[in-house]
Amino acid sequence: MTIDSWIADAAASTPNKPAIIFNDVPLGYQQMAARIDKAAELLRSQKIGTSDRLAYLGFNHPDIFILLFACAKIGAVFVPLNWRLSKQELSDILADCQPKILLFDEKFAELGRNIFPSTSMLASEFFAQNRAENTGLEGGAVSEDSALLLVYTSGSTGRPKGVLLSQKAVRANAVMSLDAHQMRADDHILCVLPLFHVGGLNILATPAFFIGATVRLHSVFDPEACLRDCAKSDLVIVVPTILKRLIEQPGWADTDISGLRAISIGSTDVPIELIEAVHARSVPVIQIYGATETSPMAIYQHIAEAFESVGSIGRQGCGCEVEIRDHNARPVRTGEPGEICVRGDNVLMGYWQDEAQTKKALQEGWFYSGDVAYKDAAGLFWFVDRIKHVIISGGENIYPAEIERVLLRHRDIEEVAVVGQPDNEWGEVPVAVIGASPNADEEQLKSYLHGRLARYKHPRQFYFIDALPRNAMGKIVAEEMKKEITRPATSSRAE
Repeated sequence: MTIDSWIADAAASTPNKPAIIFNDVPLGYQQMAARIDKAAELLRSQKIGTSDRLAYLGFNHPDIFILLFACAKIGAVFVPLNWRLSKQELSDILADCQPKILLFDEKFAELGRNIFPSTSMLASEFFAQNRAENTGLEGGAVSEDSALLLVYTSGSTGRPKGVLLSQKAVRANAVMSLDAHQMRADDHILCVLPLFHVGGLNILATPAFFIGATVRLHSVFDPEACLRDCAKSDLVIVVPTILKRLIEQPGWADTDISGLRAISIGSTDVPIELIEAVHARSVPVIQIYGATETSPMAIYQHIAEAFESVGSIGRQGCGCEVEIRDHNARPVRTGEPGEICVRGDNVLMGYWQDEAQTKKALQEGWFYSGDVAYKDAAGLFWFVDRIKHVIISGGENIYPAEIERVLLRHRDIEEVAVVGQPDNEWGEVPVAVIGASPNADEEQLKSYLHGRLARYKHPRQFYFIDALPRNAMGKIVAEEMKKEITRPATSSRAE
């Protein structure tokens, strides 16, 4: 069964119930189902069928969900494009996936026509067309095993990779979300994250459609509007940069958010202070761990454990397996750090037209995430760092995230990233890049670290810049900062 049946089932049982609320205008499940059917016919009229790609460029809009489920119905592959990318980056992605058509919204009309002049159209014009009576297109069989989503990674290093996800993966992810959030059909879900990423698309939104709940959708993140609608919602998904801006809103302390059953957070390492600020309002924060390649859910906290396991990324998701392995692909002992490996229906089918990367990441059904964590005796996982960020200094492994967590507790630090700098004697030493922190003082920071970290982990130097470079999901791009610290550090590492 294909996942467009979710909408059809909800339309049959609760036809007038709002599926999506956008700009305070509700779209009922019956209306949504009718629009999906029409979109499927229109796609067929464009000779789009099984495995053909449909790309979309634009801000969050109900059309994205309409097109996603229409693709599920006919077996096509939906490619949501990151509108924050440059013209060249978008052109490269389109050249890679070769969609049959590119749809875009009004705000990206000029760019859309520019990057894909052969077959591109305003989404509004596409939906305004009359239905085709007879397309003559013979489609192949469509099932849960069919490819549905092609999501390109952020491309912070090298060429972006297209992650191909099946309908089965989206369904497996939905089941995990229901488990993590104890989601109900009468829930109102607030979605402010961009839908070009699996976090915005799949952590709460598609699971809500799975059970016939209501999604309140914002076109872009606006902190004031987001805080206002938190008071009308049961669940919301954020990333740390968004949560920080919410907490900094003048109305944060006075807005009644007691109706929120949980705030979910993911995408990157989460500062404990942000979690504690929300817990002080008696609202649980649950961390979600995963990757584009896992749809994205793989490990998550449950609401019932949120207050007792602050800082943990939670437990193995239902319906998937998680192991922590060493560099020889062997499971490590409890409490030892290693690479997070995931196996289950939520895992990617492969990287688009990249057999070498697929073989590297997928081994005997296991996805090797490139992330380091450990599992404690209680079965809780604790994130450590990205493998590629590990600094090897004189034979010691130094995890930048550990240093960053300590520095972020300093009152004068707004944002920080620790990276490795070449060193003639030690190979590498850690250095800290401090952003948006005008009151930070290097000598005070050095004194602050004494007794809080082993001395060999202390940053050798501190660099101060206006703001740390981030990608579209708010993740710090460490590779960009390394350009500023390419000269070797003096060899005077603390012992």
